[in-house]
Amino acid sequence: MTMDQLAILTILAVTIGLFIWGPWRHDMVALASLLACVFTGLIQPEDAFKGFGHPAVVTVASVLILSRGLQNTGAMDVLAHRVVPTRGSATLSIAALTGLGALMSGFMNNVGAMALLMPVASEVADKQQLPPGKVLMPLSFGTILGGMTTLIGTPPNLIVSGFRASAGAGSYGMFDFTPVGLAVALVGVMFVSLIGWRLVPARTQAGAATFDTGTYLTEALVEEKSAAADKSLREIMHILEREDAQVVGVVHNNARVSPAIPWQRVHAGDILVLEAEPEALSTAISSLGLKLAGEQEKEEEKTRGKDGAGDGREQESPAPKKEKEKSGTVHGDVQLRELVVMPDSSLVGRTAQFLRLPTRYEINLLALSRQGRRSIRRLKSTPLLAGDALLMMGTDEALSTFAHEQGCVPLAQRDISIPNKEKAAVALVAMAIAVGGAAFGLLPAAISFATCALAFMVLKVVPLRGFYESIDGSVIVLLGTLISVAEVMEYTGAADLIAQGVLDTIAQGSPVIALVILLVVTMTLSDFMNNAATAAVMCSIALSTAAQLNANPDSFLMAVAIGASCAFLTPVGHQNNTLILGPGGFKFGDYWRMGLPMEILVILVSVPVLLKVWPL
Repeated sequence: MTMDQLAILTILAVTIGLFIWGPWRHDMVALASLLACVFTGLIQPEDAFKGFGHPAVVTVASVLILSRGLQNTGAMDVLAHRVVPTRGSATLSIAALTGLGALMSGFMNNVGAMALLMPVASEVADKQQLPPGKVLMPLSFGTILGGMTTLIGTPPNLIVSGFRASAGAGSYGMFDFTPVGLAVALVGVMFVSLIGWRLVPARTQAGAATFDTGTYLTEALVEEKSAAADKSLREIMHILEREDAQVVGVVHNNARVSPAIPWQRVHAGDILVLEAEPEALSTAISSLGLKLAGEQEKEEEKTRGKDGAGDGREQESPAPKKEKEKSGTVHGDVQLRELVVMPDSSLVGRTAQFLRLPTRYEINLLALSRQGRRSIRRLKSTPLLAGDALLMMGTDEALSTFAHEQGCVPLAQRDISIPNKEKAAVALVAMAIAVGGAAFGLLPAAISFATCALAFMVLKVVPLRGFYESIDGSVIVLLGTLISVAEVMEYTGAADLIAQGVLDTIAQGSPVIALVILLVVTMTLSDFMNNAATAAVMCSIALSTAAQLNANPDSFLMAVAIGASCAFLTPVGHQNNTLILGPGGFKFGDYWRMGLPMEILVILVSVPVLLKVWPL
């Protein structure tokens, strides 16, 4: 063993130890590992950060941006609510939800898919009267399984592809991972849906005591192309039943609200007063092709404000000093926020019409929730009371200014979004073109998805600020640093040394045994380390093992890809498992009950398929 080999193996051992037991974040440990290699002379200073230009790093960053775009536009929300049944057996609901999660994870970041479907999982658990964890853990495992089916589904696949290219064999294609990954995912989803969810401990949700806003009342405009146009209220209510929403009033010809009479027919230009839970607002509106009435009224109000037209009451409300500094346009990224009216708020007893929200603050009131009481007056003419929850639309700065000046406090952040059909269509088309470009070899994956990410920014599918916020900096630092560390293992011969030790002591020259050992070791490390870090460490060993056995390196690289993606025993191996720790009320030791059978099943399924698809 040379001094360089001893140095890199020592650094690697300390790095893995800190990944598993240390108090530092994964990206900090990875950066420390890289700097240790620089200080010991294993990496030249000018080469230290070359890993950040690796195609895998660029592709991961681009996919994170694309996932944010699909979330922002609501492109997947409607699909989720239409595919996943909330009625019927628990097995059917969990199977549909887990299968959808696996499918989505193949084409977007699996953490993003998990975040999108968590509200749906909570809804399914509530309807099936199950503890949330019994739905959340199957969903988490399903999204992890789905990520291994395509090149972009999970970072380990991109890292494995990058190491293959570095070895001179070229990168993997978009669907080269599909034969093995799909076989594992199908069997895994079936196990989770039929047996696995029953093994999950029944835990109560941690920290479930939050502010319950109840249902919101909102006004939605019926446009000419809306599905609700020329339908009776009975037909509309039947459609809304699936979304747990209902019509409580109708505004015709801008007159006062009239009660919802089942046989009344709705026409274009009418306004429906809808009652729905916060999470169901978006699907209720999109299912009928409606438009929030407040969006149109905002422009009308601003026009009246510019012309000086307004009733006497509006003139009574003095504009804040900041209004003079504002132009007529909205600057920044428009968002939705829930605010609660405090008892000492100046809003108490006033109406949105009196406050002239669009002209004074460049914000708008979209919906109102009032505990225990229902009013079907127009939103703009409803006096506000202490404790009312307001769903407001505006820029972050405008909403913060309004809340501060008027005595409101924001609720805990919740994912309430109104789907934008135009932008959703743009996002889906752009994503399909990017996937097609990578799948058919027209462009390298990094270039194809980076181009799509730029298109998302230009077309404002992802706002400029959200463009950078959607990139997980810790993942980028982790990948960029460990790719360089893994290259040190390769050129110092440390990877060959480890591979030779495994072959001599355990595998005894058998490629199949070596493949199984590599898979098991990778899975074990992935349960306690970040999956991307595991892939980066194990790829060099996989290539060295294949070379010494004179075997097909693709078999061993694919084993690393499968093993690095299968972190089912702990909450720390994969971000999706961490996401459900609190909402599911889980303890650290709860994951192995379904995770251990799952990992055994993965080995039993993946090894024969690997040997068939990628023969040794």
